[in-house]
Amino acid sequence: MSELKRILHVEDDPSIQAVVKVALEAIGGYQVRSCSSGQQALDEVEGFAPQFILLDVMMPGMDGPETLSRLGELIDLGQIPVVFMTAKVQPSEIESLRRLGARDVIVKPFDPMRLAGQIQAIWDAGGAGPVS
Repeated sequence: MSELKRILHVEDDPSIQAVVKVALEAIGGYQVRSCSSGQQALDEVEGFAPQFILLDVMMPGMDGPETLSRLGELIDLGQIPVVFMTAKVQPSEIESLRRLGARDVIVKPFDPMRLAGQIQAIWDAGGAGPVS
């Protein structure tokens, strides 16, 4: 399995966006591209070529599930794990997000000191990348 380096983060709240970027770059050593909307993610995903996508569920305009669906038209989501970040964590809601194609769900509020480790664990467990 290849090493995880590039993460696309889609989040409309600038303060959460900043905390995630610092947490993942400073602690995880990842390269993070922050997008403040689903449309921006669609515009930038192919140029950035992320290996992992962290996606907010509740956003104005295009929400996380719609963004995920539209991303699937541009890139192979079978090769790129998508993880939702949300405060809505009822088991039925998490199951519904997984049915949409999410690899996992990270609960808000999250611990910035643990976020990079959570993402690495999902990456390591997911068999990301082509199976030989």
